[in-house]
Amino acid sequence: MTTGILTVSELNKQIGDLLEIRFDLLWVEGEVSNLRRPSSGHLYFTLKDEKSQIRAVIFKSPSGSKAFRNNRLPLFELEEGMRILCRGRLAVYAPRGEYQLILDSAEPRGTGALQRAYEQLKLRLQAEGLFDPLRKKPIPYLPRKIGVITSPTGAVIRDIISIAKRRFSSVSVVVSPVRVQGASAAGEIVQAFQDMHAFGGIDVLILARGGGSLEDLAPFNDERVARIIAASTIPVISAVGHETDYTIADFAADLRAPTPSAAAELAVPDRAELKLRLSGLQTRLAKAGRRKLLRDQERLYLHQERLKNPQRLIAGFRLSLDDRGERLLSLVKERISREMQNLPLLSLHLRQAGPLGMVRSSRPEIDILENRLNAAIRRFFQQSRKAWALQATLLESLSPLAVLSRGYGIVRTLPHGRIVRNADVLSPGDSFEVQVFRGRFRAIVERIFPE
Repeated sequence: MTTGILTVSELNKQIGDLLEIRFDLLWVEGEVSNLRRPSSGHLYFTLKDEKSQIRAVIFKSPSGSKAFRNNRLPLFELEEGMRILCRGRLAVYAPRGEYQLILDSAEPRGTGALQRAYEQLKLRLQAEGLFDPLRKKPIPYLPRKIGVITSPTGAVIRDIISIAKRRFSSVSVVVSPVRVQGASAAGEIVQAFQDMHAFGGIDVLILARGGGSLEDLAPFNDERVARIIAASTIPVISAVGHETDYTIADFAADLRAPTPSAAAELAVPDRAELKLRLSGLQTRLAKAGRRKLLRDQERLYLHQERLKNPQRLIAGFRLSLDDRGERLLSLVKERISREMQNLPLLSLHLRQAGPLGMVRSSRPEIDILENRLNAAIRRFFQQSRKAWALQATLLESLSPLAVLSRGYGIVRTLPHGRIVRNADVLSPGDSFEVQVFRGRFRAIVERIFPE
């Protein structure tokens, strides 16, 4: 016992030391009143019951969040009038000689409080976009390996394995046993997700448990579980509780199943149903193939009727060329005949135009004109022959047979007969037909050489 005279500060300090030693860790239940949230981020309020009250403070967490976490329940925000169970120590604020509770853990009391905590967390995560349908991953249609996170005992795991094996016996089921209720359940579920990702080869995850009260389902309303589900690279099916139960895990998962049995049915297709659908698709494919073949044959016949034979085209060009050649020769002969007929008349006119001397002096000019005429006639014949030869050469160059005669060939696909202009349309092992100058033959592609 301290003796002598104490100052107020010394007295308050000694009282504080005694209280902090005596009440180092305690649990207190009460109702939140006079809640204040200053700019510092700390929470100040009064904890009271029907007969008394005490000041309490919750210091701001390092993350800066105003929501408060405990080990068993989801994050929640204190509200005026909320009844809570809190853990902390008793401390004395010496400058004013007041004692207060400094809290480090709290949880709402009563079903109504749990429901408020659930709604608060749901709204906050929804505002962050954690439940956005656009970020949800599709469930694989035919998984080879299914991961199940649930209790290793009970009907849930037995039902899931039984349904999976019955629907598709070759599907593997990997179970990660966890507690699905209690203070450590949420942490085990988070660790199970990490283990499943490290295990590898898992196509879809099922998070499952049976029904229960809101307190029983608390691990599935934990923020840590919601965030590990949202961060999962493996699609997640949530099957927690009964059909009417909705948890935060359901909203964060890629797909919600009303029951664990329904989750197994959603994850694993029915083998018998698949075989029946496959048979139907094969029948439809065969019918569609036959219809397409008939349509292609009809189109081939139509195109064959419309396509003219190159031999007939060439024959037509040759007839036209012969006709034009004969007409050209006829015109030349007529021109020569007319000119020859004019020569005697011109000679007569010349003789009648003057004396013999004029005739003799004009004789060289006549010879020149005659030579020029003969030269003009020869040039006319030469030009006509060149034009005829040019037309014949042009006609011959346009003939497909002339191209084939130089060693080229026309390649057509089989059985459709389409002309091949690009090697990309063929594949090794394809048959094709080659038309050459004389005859056709078939061949098989051994190798495609890129450009």
